[in-house]
Amino acid sequence: MVNIGILDYAQIDEGSNSIEALHNSVKLVQLAERLNYKRFWVAEHHDVPAFASSSPEMVMMRLADATERIRIGSGGVMLPHYSPYKIAENFRILEAYHPNRIDLGFGNTVGTPIVNKTLNEKKQGKQNYEQSIDDLTKYLTDTVDNEHRFAGITANPVIPTVPEMSVLSTSVRRAQMAAKLGIGYTLGLFPIADENKYNIGMHATETYRNEFKPSQFMSHPTVSIAPFVVVAETNEDAEAYAEAVDFWLLGKDNFSYYPTFPSVETARQYNYTKEEKETVQKNRFRMVVGDMESVKSQINHMITQFNADEVLFVTLMPGFKARKQAIELLAKAFI
Repeated sequence: MVNIGILDYAQIDEGSNSIEALHNSVKLVQLAERLNYKRFWVAEHHDVPAFASSSPEMVMMRLADATERIRIGSGGVMLPHYSPYKIAENFRILEAYHPNRIDLGFGNTVGTPIVNKTLNEKKQGKQNYEQSIDDLTKYLTDTVDNEHRFAGITANPVIPTVPEMSVLSTSVRRAQMAAKLGIGYTLGLFPIADENKYNIGMHATETYRNEFKPSQFMSHPTVSIAPFVVVAETNEDAEAYAEAVDFWLLGKDNFSYYPTFPSVETARQYNYTKEEKETVQKNRFRMVVGDMESVKSQINHMITQFNADEVLFVTLMPGFKARKQAIELLAKAFI
């Protein structure tokens, strides 16, 4: 049986606020731990009014403090914006407080133009992504490299354990990179609305397994898949929740059109254009929707397709009650 986890956005539901959203994430991770989920990851988003997860490391510390066993991770840190050295320090502190429970998931998303500009103000150019990842692995393992441009520096605190590392990606190239470095590969099924992504994903995961080299981070290859999942006790309820997700995924005004995550009622009041209706249909490739029997069948098919070791459920659904129920239903099906 595969391991399962949750990717959480600390989403701010209609009628709620950011403080309640962050407290809801604590409640959800505690529920996930009671139900024996393996991981609970936190997304990183900036300038999105409906998401409170702007600083995953800060949220992770709170979630780790509130739990005892479940692994806590980032899904993922927007590496192009930050110093690999500072990320290594942050995650070493997390790992020091919670040894063998911290995951460092990262990706190369840069966000909207204004987010990218704001996070990189006064910086001279952009660090090469693969160089940043190589730097990060060196800092976290205290690798001695006298040829490195910052040879001799140490990421403190020095500790005996390392976080598990994983790259969130949709490409074969990144799968090869993850294999070479001996870190995990998380195939993001949710970011792209493209039916061809399944063929690319199968090639990527197969390449990753074939080329994997053990490291201090992992002794064997680990493939995770991360789909949007909209699940409820009935297909009718799931389809209703999916309408809110459909509306949200239009991404209007860089996801600033609506200040909170919309309810089903709000989504139904929106007057879709012909082009937007086509986008909604296309976006359904990013989602798994249905009652538990239907969702279990769809997810099991994906697990077989990608030979996955783990599934990271992205339960981006309207309302805390709906997300809580989804976590409970998925646990019954997969644990």
